[in-house]
Amino acid sequence: MPRGHHYRKHKDPPDLDITSFLNLMVVLVPFLLITAVFSRIVILHLNLPTGVGSLEATEKKITIEVIVRKELIEIGDGKQVVMRIANLEDGNYDITGLGETLAEIKRNYPSKQDSVVLMEADLEYQVLVTIMDAVSTFEMTMEDGSVERFELFPQISIGDAPGEPGNAFLVDFKTVEGQA
Repeated sequence: MPRGHHYRKHKDPPDLDITSFLNLMVVLVPFLLITAVFSRIVILHLNLPTGVGSLEATEKKITIEVIVRKELIEIGDGKQVVMRIANLEDGNYDITGLGETLAEIKRNYPSKQDSVVLMEADLEYQVLVTIMDAVSTFEMTMEDGSVERFELFPQISIGDAPGEPGNAFLVDFKTVEGQA
């Protein structure tokens, strides 16, 4: 048998046909861009309490605590609850009453800038934002019908509310002012 050499013809590799892949990308990319959810990020600047003491700690200062519970809002002076603001009849928080109370405190302590907001565990995030807005600014309707905003306590620290509301002895901030 004759032995012949079978030479293979040298073939070039086949060209890749990526037309169908490009067609898929042309359809897929706009679809993904249209269905993407774009969220707006809002940043709230918070001042978290530090464990380091300072010179200011030696001075007698009032602490303003706003404790938000499911059924009411309590305002404390750092040692005890001095005022309770019950929810409205529809179950919502009395934000106007809170603002008026904090505005009265601000009139008694005009240089005070910081406050503490303490929340119970199972409250919605929107409640925290609403309370922080009420603690930082107060809107007042003037006699001519215009609305003016006043800064109350813009430096807000947040935390968890202490246990159940107790039967704390209630005092008026004017009484506390004489002691401070």
